[in-house]
Amino acid sequence: MTLFLYAVGILVLSGLVATRWPRGGVAGAIVGGAVGLFPALHVLLTGATESLWCAWQVPYGSFAVQLDPLSAFFLIPVFGLPAVAAMYGSEYLAAWRGKKPLGAAWCFYNLLTASMALVVVARNGVLFLVAWEVMALTSFFLVTFEDEQETVRAAGWTYLVASHLGTAFLLVMFILLGRETGSLDFDKLAVSSPNVVFLLALIGFGTKAGFMPLHVWLPDAHPAAPSHVSAVMSGVMIKMGIYGILRILTLIGPPPAWWGGTLIGIGLVSGVLGILFAVAQSDLKRLLAYSSVENIGIITLGLGVGLLGIHYGVPVVATLGFAGALLHVINHALFKGLLFFGAGAVLHGTHTRNLEQLGGLLKRMPWTGLLFALGAVAICALPPLNGFIGEFLIYLGAYRGALAMDTAATTELLSVIAGLALIGGLAAVSFTKAFGVAFLGEPRSEPAAHAREAGLLMQLAMLLLAAGCVLVGLLAPAVVRALAPALKIVTGLPAATVENQLANGLGPLGSVVLVTSLFLVVLAALVLLRRSLLAGRTIGQSVTWDCGYAQPTVRMQYSASSFAQPVTGLFAGLLRTRRKLVPPEGLFPRQASLETTTPDAARETIYQPAFGSVGRGLGRWRWLQHGNLHLYILYIALTLLVLLIWRLG
Repeated sequence: MTLFLYAVGILVLSGLVATRWPRGGVAGAIVGGAVGLFPALHVLLTGATESLWCAWQVPYGSFAVQLDPLSAFFLIPVFGLPAVAAMYGSEYLAAWRGKKPLGAAWCFYNLLTASMALVVVARNGVLFLVAWEVMALTSFFLVTFEDEQETVRAAGWTYLVASHLGTAFLLVMFILLGRETGSLDFDKLAVSSPNVVFLLALIGFGTKAGFMPLHVWLPDAHPAAPSHVSAVMSGVMIKMGIYGILRILTLIGPPPAWWGGTLIGIGLVSGVLGILFAVAQSDLKRLLAYSSVENIGIITLGLGVGLLGIHYGVPVVATLGFAGALLHVINHALFKGLLFFGAGAVLHGTHTRNLEQLGGLLKRMPWTGLLFALGAVAICALPPLNGFIGEFLIYLGAYRGALAMDTAATTELLSVIAGLALIGGLAAVSFTKAFGVAFLGEPRSEPAAHAREAGLLMQLAMLLLAAGCVLVGLLAPAVVRALAPALKIVTGLPAATVENQLANGLGPLGSVVLVTSLFLVVLAALVLLRRSLLAGRTIGQSVTWDCGYAQPTVRMQYSASSFAQPVTGLFAGLLRTRRKLVPPEGLFPRQASLETTTPDAARETIYQPAFGSVGRGLGRWRWLQHGNLHLYILYIALTLLVLLIWRLG
């Protein structure tokens, strides 16, 4: 626990130093993250538990922290990804030097990392909520870094409102848990209404995680933030919602079947709709933001499978479901961090995120293109990269459960298998579009034609995450076995049982990884052989097949919208894509155009009408606001008088 506290202290102190010396914030983020990884890895691999309890002069509060294997597991992305992102951000933010207060940005960045670390070790409700609130506020200031833009300010306020609405549900949840014992220490909480607590946790933590339709803040906030912050928010911060759900599940007792079914339903909706909206986007970072909703859906599917396994007493299903969910937490942090870094490099080199204005970047930004392609392959869950492992375990757990459970559970588990298959196919479409339109073909604009490669530190940060995607995939059996201590806490099963059930998944997983690894070795050998055969020969270059048209233009290429049109057309009822068509007229038309936009359905059908009604209702009380200080004092006095009479009565 001492090393953990040192890591948090380094992050907090370096954040304060950063207000005067921004480079100190960068160094503190890297050093603090590195120091914090040591106790996290030690506890996760050994299964040990370290605790600290100190009195705190706050009602119902105490500085109660505990580092157990579940907390240690989540601390790996909490400390790891922000450290790598700080390296990336030090070069990425150089363009704003002298224009923006970078010291404040690094201060909030390090405080965000420290607050997330405290969230996962807190064992008191008040301490947890304080850390949760610091996490929300610091990330708000990071999202609004470019606050001179109206869209960025709007995204920031949307995020802040959503965060506090979620926190309100968590506050009620902790009140219910602590009202019987009068203490909010986790080991003293009493659960009298587990179903109510579960639903409150689902809404409160689900808002942060980005469950559909609670995701409304996410597609705006992620694109608005600087790219290294987007990577941390998507790869780490939204996982705090997943951690919260898992921690509460360990406190509120055995799950009924409908808890697992509810999580499976949320996972299917979030996964399918998240990737559908990603397919429809032309903004590269917005596409990645919706993809985060999809991946949260995949993690939630794993949680649902695990809960069904616990309820029906099938240890292999519980173990494989939760193992797949936990692995996807780490895997998503790696490949989504890499993809946001790649998107940031594209923005840095071209000054645009619009796919319709990109193209041909692979020739101008070869390292960024290759690393982005690797991240795209990983997020599509293709073996042997890391994205495949977690989804494979969820598939396997659902399949084993469908063979062993009753009809209702079997239907739910078969829907998991079908949903994952659909999500995987749509993910392939989405990231084929993202990579193909941005990096292949010819430039669609002058900024794309004059794009420049990212700097050394940005490339190094991308390379580190790419290496993580490869290594986790190739070392899959060892990585899965390392999860056993954390799974013991989540499932409540004995350590020996967890290890035995994990072994059931390691056989098929190892075989797939081995076969695909051999295929890649053979492919690499063929590439080297080709190079050796062509060595010393003159290699010519020519344009691609142009259908006999001698003077093609960049407008003849697929655009992002046209590539996605078959999918968006098929799911038009869900996406509600709007079309603005100017058709060609006459024998020799001079112009024609087609513009499509896909607004967020939840925002338009749920939140805008609801908040509009609330705004109109509150507007009727504006007459109370005269600007007269004496009247305001009178309001306060009358309120206090009413409360006093109510109390005495």
